[in-house]
Amino acid sequence: MWKNWIRRGAQGCGWLVMVLAAVFCLFTGVTGQDGNTMTAEEKSKIRDQILEMFDHAYDSYMKYAYPADELMPLSCKGRVRGLEPNRGDIDDSLGKFSLTLIDTLDTLVLLNKLDEFEEAVKKTISDVRLDNDIVVSVFETNIRVLGGLLGAHVMAEVLKQRGERMQWYRDELLHMAKDVGYRLLPAFNTTSGLPYPRVNLRYGVLSPLSRTGTESDTCTACAGTMILEFAALSRLSGDTIFEEHARKALDVLWEKRQRGSDLVGTVINIHNGEWVRRDSGVGAGIDSYYEYLMKAYILLGDKVYLERFNTHYSAIMKYISQPPLLLNVHMHNPTVNVHSWMDSLLAFFPGLQVLRGDLKPAIETHEMLYQVTKQHNFLPEAFTSEFRVHWGQHPLRPEFAESTYFLYKATGDPYYLKVGQSIVEKLNAHARVPCGFAAVQDVRTGTHEDRMDSFFLAEMFKYLYLLFSEKSQLPINIDEYIFTTEAHLLPVSLSTNQPPCHSNNTEPQGSHMDDLFSYSCPSAQTLFPNNPTFAKTIRDSYKYLNGVGRLHQNSPVSGIKLPLHDTGLEPVEFLKSMGISLTPLSELASASLGFAAENTQKGVYKLKLVAEVSQTPEHEEVVPLMVQLISPPFLGRTVLTGGPAKFGMDLTKQEHGLKGSIMRSVPYTACGSIENAVEMQGHIALALRGDCMFAAKARRLQEAGAIGVIFIDHRVGSSCGKTPLFQMVGDGETIDDITIPLVFLFSNDGAILTAALEEHHNVDVLLLAKEKRLCKEKTEKLNIKFRLAKDGEFAEGEVESTTIQLVLEQSEETTETDVDGREGDQETCTSSPKNPESSP
Repeated sequence: MWKNWIRRGAQGCGWLVMVLAAVFCLFTGVTGQDGNTMTAEEKSKIRDQILEMFDHAYDSYMKYAYPADELMPLSCKGRVRGLEPNRGDIDDSLGKFSLTLIDTLDTLVLLNKLDEFEEAVKKTISDVRLDNDIVVSVFETNIRVLGGLLGAHVMAEVLKQRGERMQWYRDELLHMAKDVGYRLLPAFNTTSGLPYPRVNLRYGVLSPLSRTGTESDTCTACAGTMILEFAALSRLSGDTIFEEHARKALDVLWEKRQRGSDLVGTVINIHNGEWVRRDSGVGAGIDSYYEYLMKAYILLGDKVYLERFNTHYSAIMKYISQPPLLLNVHMHNPTVNVHSWMDSLLAFFPGLQVLRGDLKPAIETHEMLYQVTKQHNFLPEAFTSEFRVHWGQHPLRPEFAESTYFLYKATGDPYYLKVGQSIVEKLNAHARVPCGFAAVQDVRTGTHEDRMDSFFLAEMFKYLYLLFSEKSQLPINIDEYIFTTEAHLLPVSLSTNQPPCHSNNTEPQGSHMDDLFSYSCPSAQTLFPNNPTFAKTIRDSYKYLNGVGRLHQNSPVSGIKLPLHDTGLEPVEFLKSMGISLTPLSELASASLGFAAENTQKGVYKLKLVAEVSQTPEHEEVVPLMVQLISPPFLGRTVLTGGPAKFGMDLTKQEHGLKGSIMRSVPYTACGSIENAVEMQGHIALALRGDCMFAAKARRLQEAGAIGVIFIDHRVGSSCGKTPLFQMVGDGETIDDITIPLVFLFSNDGAILTAALEEHHNVDVLLLAKEKRLCKEKTEKLNIKFRLAKDGEFAEGEVESTTIQLVLEQSEETTETDVDGREGDQETCTSSPKNPESSP
């Protein structure tokens, strides 16, 4: 039976949210039917393992990194901003305020490490300074630092009230939180009320010394993920200014939604409220905006937030949800998908759907994500709708573990304990290093990246520990708290502490009366009456997405068997690459082609007959580009391999390429007004990846007079030897106006170019396409010929009218490829370009 957590009734300007037994609208008592039972002893063993893993990560940070913001687990040292190579916008999280320590404080309490918590609080109070002349992300500082201080303050008060420890505590963390809040407030000094994306902790935004304030855009999540922390700060400190600003930002986003679809875009102009990027989804750039609407209702008791969430949620389920996929669409034309890949941040959404009480799509999407992790060990930062890697990085994100926890609490199904166990095992097997846990640079190769983000300690270990813990084993009643997007704990009792509401109204957006779950939690009997196997039934429909878990069944038709083990491709994809299209047998059955649907195997493709076999089309080849240094002392001997763009000048059609002198853009990211536009005239610009889209950078530099752009990856240590080249794609807007050539270099290759510019000041380069056959391994092609089987060639039980035989013959003509010699004394590696990328 679902346990109530909403007491309805008008009080003040909102509805009073009361937690009685479970804040997250959860129920218990469902028994798993997958044979995945787990004993109390097994859960205890995994819980102890999680504690050991946390100790390894936290102790490594304190030993090798503190007081730095983050640990570099491969180098066994701290990451101090300004002392390490710039990584672009990733470094905006770092403010020289011992980020990982603050972000981990309430995790220490939840994991029952109370001595360590008290010691860490004392360190925070005595060591952390917030008056730093440094530009930080408003969004990241809010959720990690402000949220971390508030969560730790709440935990300190709980422990103090018990009279066992923290008796010396005098709200020092709350005072620090208020200090952070005031340092973030200048970001809201815009005509619209939407905050600037960055702020200088000492000088604010508009001061000449701030080195920020030139930005015009911010992401929807960046502006819409302030209300929990800012409202909690207001209600704990008594100063209403914080909640008022956060409410105003949410009001603007609500007003700027697309009225026809009720969707929002990804990036918005903070001055005029116009949408800059109009693609809409539930992943990166928007994710926590939706999360905070729902959770603001739970935390603050204001039904305005629930009204808005329900309106958006209906639109999401109508346009974006394509079970089990969640695909971005155009906010003004939501029937059109923007692209066919998904990003890993959307893995939080099944957990949010559990809060909403919408379990079926939550189970579907979560199972899809689980199948992706089975194939790649972790969720890649982006993957296609066919579950291939689009962007292979995995920075140890916790969203999949978060949704796993919520689904287990909602169903009680031990299947999700097994999922959690797999997360623990893969972290130990593929991310653990001697000095902590290292992010995975590419899930295809398993190579590590020298970073351990603070959210790994703040979120991952919370959700994993809670997954394997009973209520009686926790030092607090977890049902009395709501998780922020960074998994910090805020008490829902704040709903009784309401300041005046200022015109925070929402006009009705259609009726939700037909939706049983819009204002109250559903019962188990409503969701799946007398059927404890309901969740398993949903999952089973998606266990075949990656071809795993198939049961063998006898079939009157023989499957296609090919010697594909050495290709590294899935059989169906291998055949597709040769121009052969297959139809699932189930579809043949539905088309009344003579097969019984009950005899088909999920994921197995069959051929009944072939009317025509066409010649295999040639694969469209993406040609790598090269950057050749031609001025003295290089004289053409140094050649760097780069990735192309799907827009701008096509260098493959330029016989002589493009020659010019290189100049570094100011700012280096080219995401603001180009300050050296006069000097840039007639030069090839160097710009750092990050902060904004490739197309936006190219437009600004083209308008500044650049004749070409070389983008350099901001991820330190990246190279074409470790990561496949990709094509840069547009930003969803018209890109015909970009006419200059664009080249992408990985970090190691870009470092050669920037070092040359620093040493010689005037460096000329030649941009042109590489030969199509350069540096490819010699391969052979198999010709597959189809012919009808002859009499007597059928195996026992085969039916002549429904059988096709495949004959594999070595072609008399093989395609030869040569490996060209080096074009100079120094040439970087060449990799086959893979998936296009548009991310900054």
